[in-house]
Amino acid sequence: MNIAAPVKPGQTGGGPLAADRFERVLAVLSAILFALVLAAIVRGQPRWGEMLGVIWFHLATVSIALALTPVMLLRRRGDARHRLLGRIWVVAMLATAIGSFGIRQGNHGGLSVIHILSAWVLIQAPLIWWSARTHRIAMHRSAVRGMVTGAMLLAGYFTFPFNRLLGQWLLG
Repeated sequence: MNIAAPVKPGQTGGGPLAADRFERVLAVLSAILFALVLAAIVRGQPRWGEMLGVIWFHLATVSIALALTPVMLLRRRGDARHRLLGRIWVVAMLATAIGSFGIRQGNHGGLSVIHILSAWVLIQAPLIWWSARTHRIAMHRSAVRGMVTGAMLLAGYFTFPFNRLLGQWLLG
């Protein structure tokens, strides 16, 4: 069932499914965070050999989700491409969360406060998929906004300060 309003070629759509101001801001912030992550990775090249595989996995999966976020928030919704990209995004978020439990170097081998967000993603990501699948659009939209705001942007920006790896690479 295609729930998007009809759109002429070249238009981004309108109506209740169109991106609102908050979603446009989330899209821009996600794109900025993605650019910062890529810049940090490139600048950190001399130290790539020191990085654990689980961190590479985490960076790869979160990069997929970050790259898709602005696309998903700004493009037409409800069509087959949106559903396909949404599945990829949900899987990338789940993989990012699962992989994060293997990253414990910053807390003397234990879990840290940030892992609460990882647990939340493990609950929220399937809910996002289910709410879309069952056409609970308001629930889906709210859950996506929460996930992007909390698990991506908030957690993502906190990977740069406090002498953390990406911050060291970006500024190093």
